[in-house]
Amino acid sequence: MRLRHPDGQVVHLAYGTNVHPAEDLPGILTQLDVYAARVRSCLDTPVLGLGLWLAAPVAAALAGDAELRRRLRHELDVRGLEVVTLNGFPYEAFQAPVVKKAVYLPDWADPRRLRYTMDLARVLVDLLPDDAERGSISTLPLGWRDPWDGPQVAAVHRALDQLAYGLSFLDRPIRVAFEPEPGCVIENTLQATVHLARIDPRYLGVCLDLAHLACAWEDPVTAVQRLARTGLPVVKVQVSAALAVDDPSVPALADYVEPRFMHQTRSRGCAASFDDLDEALASGDGGPWRVHYHVPLHASPEPPLQATTDVLRAGLAALLGGPVAGCDHLEVETYTWGVLPESQRPTGPEQLAAGMAAELAYARDVLHDLGLKTLEPR
Repeated sequence: MRLRHPDGQVVHLAYGTNVHPAEDLPGILTQLDVYAARVRSCLDTPVLGLGLWLAAPVAAALAGDAELRRRLRHELDVRGLEVVTLNGFPYEAFQAPVVKKAVYLPDWADPRRLRYTMDLARVLVDLLPDDAERGSISTLPLGWRDPWDGPQVAAVHRALDQLAYGLSFLDRPIRVAFEPEPGCVIENTLQATVHLARIDPRYLGVCLDLAHLACAWEDPVTAVQRLARTGLPVVKVQVSAALAVDDPSVPALADYVEPRFMHQTRSRGCAASFDDLDEALASGDGGPWRVHYHVPLHASPEPPLQATTDVLRAGLAALLGGPVAGCDHLEVETYTWGVLPESQRPTGPEQLAAGMAAELAYARDVLHDLGLKTLEPR
C-alpha cells in the first residue's frame, strides 16, 4: 500500500510475513494465496505491500538462482503484491514451538549473519518494483547483551564495514536497519547512537520499532530528535504496539505468558527490567509495566490491560509530521497472533487475514490523520 506524504515523498506500508511459518519457496508461495491475497481482498486495494521474511536457507537459494528470483517476483506481481522491505531479524525457525533467545542468533559477530543479510539484499534488488526509490532490510540490534565482549565488538565493526561495502555494489539502493530491542546490545536510541556511531549512513541506519520504543519508556519526539542530531537515519519503522498495565497483579496479564517468544518487561523508566513476563510476574514488582508483546493494533486488550497505541501515534507523528527525510518504509509487525490468549487468537486463515487487514487499515487511518493520502496503484 502506498501513500503520499504532504512533502511529495511516497511512503510504503506493508504487513510483516514473519507471522507465517513457511521457510521454503513452495511454502512462501502458498502463504501468498492463503493470507496475503485475502488481506488484499479485505482491504479492497489493488496492490498490497509485504514486509517479506525469508529464512536463511531460502534466502541463500534465491540469492544463488536468478531464475528463482524471477519466479518469486512474477508470483508477487500476478497477485497484486509488492516488496520494498525484508524482515531480516529472524534467521530461521521463527514460528517454532520455542524460540526465545534463539532469535538473536547468529548475531552480528558471527559471519553467518553478514552472509544472510547480503543474500537478502541480492534478492531484494530483483523483487523491488521498478519505480521504487530504494529497498530496506531490518535486522537485529547486533545481538543479545550477554555475553558481549571485546572480540565480539571488533568482529561486529568489521562485519558492518563489509556490509556497507557490499551494499555499495548492488544495482539498486538497499539499506540495512538495526532494530533496538529490550535486552539486546542496542536496547534504545541512546545506545544506538553509541554502538552505531561509526556506520556509513548511506547504507546503514535504524529500524524504529514503536513497541520496542514504548517498552524502553522512550519519548518518541526525543528519540527521533536524538537520532536526527547524530545523523543516524531512520530507514524503516515497525508499526507495532506493546502490552501495558498499571497494576501487574491483574489476573488477565498471566494469560500472556507463553513458551514461544521472549516478552521482555520494563517498569516505568526501566527502573526494573525482566527478560521475560513470567520472571516479571514472579518478582512482585508493582509496575506500571510495558511488555514486549506485540498486540493487534486495532483491538484493545481486555481491560485493565492496554496497548501502547499512544506511543505508536506519537512516534508516527514525530517521524512523519514533518518532512519524511528518508523514513518511507513502514511495516505492521504483529508476529504474535498465534500465541495470543485463546479468546483473541484467530481460529483459521480467514480470521487471521481479516485481523491483519484491520491492523493495516488502522495504520493507514493514522497516516491519513497525519496528512498522507493513499495513492492509486502504479
